[in-house]
Amino acid sequence: MNTIEANAVTGKTIHPEKWVDTYADYLFCFAMKRVNDGELAKDLVQETFLAALEKIGHFEGRSSEKTWITGILKNKICDVYRRKLKSLALAEADPFFRESDGHWLVDQRPEPFVPAIERVMETRELRQSLQACIKKLPMSWLAIFTMKHLEDQSSDEICATLKISQSNFWVMIHRAKLHLRACLQKKWN
Repeated sequence: MNTIEANAVTGKTIHPEKWVDTYADYLFCFAMKRVNDGELAKDLVQETFLAALEKIGHFEGRSSEKTWITGILKNKICDVYRRKLKSLALAEADPFFRESDGHWLVDQRPEPFVPAIERVMETRELRQSLQACIKKLPMSWLAIFTMKHLEDQSSDEICATLKISQSNFWVMIHRAKLHLRACLQKKWN
């Protein structure tokens, strides 16, 4: 496949024959941080390349190839999040909360989080523990937590993207944080 002039107005060209060598590793890492599933991340990268080839005429040259392709991948990831959220019942069984009122189960309630100064881990170890805990989040909570705290999206943007209500968003982000807190406490004790 040869270099393609994508936009006659700007004269920008894109190089689809170089995409896999140039962007595959970056896109895979980008997807893995958001979906936490190697096979799904590979599939998303492949779908991204196919979608980019299909929409090559829509590349306007207002951004770099990498930015344009990453934007396509972001949309593919959001589609996964939406499908997961639709497939999960809002009242999904939760091992930490009572279904009747949403309060903590007595044996699952976290301890107050006030670590002694001598117990504070170094930054690298904390990051590793936090990443391990994040990987344990249910997909719906992982999606929302990632969009809010790793991508710095506003709650309005997240709700619009995932087509959920503000109240659903706040319940899920709160539960994700509580799960992370409980997980970190177990790893540090």
